[in-house]
Amino acid sequence: MSPPPRKTPSPQARKRPASSAKSATLTGPERAPAALAARVDRLESTEEIRMLVAKYSLSLDMRDVDAHVNLFAHDIRVGRERIGRAHLKAWVDTMLRDQFTGTSHHIGGHVIEFTDADHAHGVVYSKNEHETGAAWVIMQMLYWDDYERIAGRWYFRRRLPCYWYATDLNHPPTGARKMRWPGREPYEGGWHELWPSWKSFWAKRPAGEPEVAAPAPLGEFLNTMRRGAPDPKVRVR
Repeated sequence: MSPPPRKTPSPQARKRPASSAKSATLTGPERAPAALAARVDRLESTEEIRMLVAKYSLSLDMRDVDAHVNLFAHDIRVGRERIGRAHLKAWVDTMLRDQFTGTSHHIGGHVIEFTDADHAHGVVYSKNEHETGAAWVIMQMLYWDDYERIAGRWYFRRRLPCYWYATDLNHPPTGARKMRWPGREPYEGGWHELWPSWKSFWAKRPAGEPEVAAPAPLGEFLNTMRRGAPDPKVRVR
């Protein structure tokens, strides 16, 4: 008895790539190149954002106002009614020229978290020194930042400054209203207002063995600390 004849595959079947049938459902090792590319992009984005902050301090202190404002998105909002780098340049130029002879901004810790591939937010500490008239004013502050990638480059979308103190070098800022610029009434700088933990910590001392909350999800440390608190309204000198 002869074996049944083999079926000859059609030309279309012979031309089909072996991997096409499963291309829509790649899992495991087959997805490694895409996953690796995303991780590399995240690392490169993190480093570019860190450099953005460093460039901010350098350009500000060296009075390169064009370099400074180009770190912000082209449609940056300046105040309530103005938009664009030209308006930001005018504001920065006036502030630096009229209020300070010289400045130095020292960057501290920087936490960056991503909303998606092109949007991120972060907190960066900054310890600053200002020569203003006959006074030498030292300052401790932080920025709550929003970052955005536009046409392949990262920019500041917004910087919200929150201040702990500003005071003459020879006068420690103990007590309330630590923002003490020469010739102005002292005021609060919003240093703790981003973080509900400050008030809750002082509101009640734990009794007995304290409970410990679960760790923040990966990439949600800052949002977990904020606990949905609104942005404070901070007075900028």
